[in-house]
Amino acid sequence: MQAPSATVPISLVNGLLDSAGAKPDIVRHYLHKASITPELRGQPGARVTEEQFSMLYRMLAIELDDEMPGIFSRPLRSGTLKFLCLSLLDASSLETALHRFGQFFHIVLDDFRLESHRSGLVAEVALRPNSAYGSIGPLGQELMLKLAHGVSSWLIGQKIPLLNVDFACSQPVHAMDYRYFFSGRTSFACDATLMRFSAGFLDMPIRQRKRNFRKFLARSPGEWIFGSFSEQIVSDRIRQYLAGELPDLPTIQQAAKSVHCSVRTLCRRLSAEETTFQSLKDELRRDIAIQRLTDTQDSIAVIAGDIGFDDPSAFHRAFRHWTGSTPGMYRRPFPAQSSAD
Repeated sequence: MQAPSATVPISLVNGLLDSAGAKPDIVRHYLHKASITPELRGQPGARVTEEQFSMLYRMLAIELDDEMPGIFSRPLRSGTLKFLCLSLLDASSLETALHRFGQFFHIVLDDFRLESHRSGLVAEVALRPNSAYGSIGPLGQELMLKLAHGVSSWLIGQKIPLLNVDFACSQPVHAMDYRYFFSGRTSFACDATLMRFSAGFLDMPIRQRKRNFRKFLARSPGEWIFGSFSEQIVSDRIRQYLAGELPDLPTIQQAAKSVHCSVRTLCRRLSAEETTFQSLKDELRRDIAIQRLTDTQDSIAVIAGDIGFDDPSAFHRAFRHWTGSTPGMYRRPFPAQSSAD
């Protein structure tokens, strides 16, 4: 079994909807179109799939004619990302492209300046808020760094590993998910919002051409929000290993052997990534269950068995512990539901 992409915490859905400021009836309409049960918004542990979040994002962007729906003081009208990418394709290097990236947003938005520079072996891209417009909210900070990171990686044709990411906001409730959003160490309550990576990437040439960027745009915002760097971390290797062994649940000794290290070393590496072996098992089974409940008509009993639960009632208890909700709340409104559900 292939490990699914990490699911998205409901706090991101709520942050997006709050920024968009849509009326309640419009909110319910788009939640329904994205197959997100409205009641999940009140469950702190609830999650949605990347597909659901991306669909909701795209619909709100169209509804508001704003490609960052309601997040900044001025809407980014439809086509903004297209013209941004077009302005970068003939840059001589990533360093030039990032300078243009910052200049582009200085023209279209007053809320911040995006500045990039190098200092020795380290490159830095920083978000400098305009004091006249107040601070930038956590979601705005996340999305702008993800956009700069995702577009930069796409331009040079490879994922740029980050050394560290700092946020000038308090730690959000979904902070544990940042290891799937950003590579490198992530810190909060910092003096500035920025990301750092090896300066060598600034010298790399732009490898994309105009014919390539339609696919990039078509997959937005998922392409730049969820362009995962997780394969660079040990926890993702363990997640992939566990997925391949389901419905069996390997021991930590077996998992350590799969990545050619001792149990002690594995625990130390997972701790550095702010997770544990048990957490990875629970997160994997939670994400598979959510995706299967959302995207298939498989019975809950079958899904439970496929992720290692012999007793469906044990799966129900575990799922409620993981998400705060019942499996049934994640069902799409299929016309013919299995009686086993």
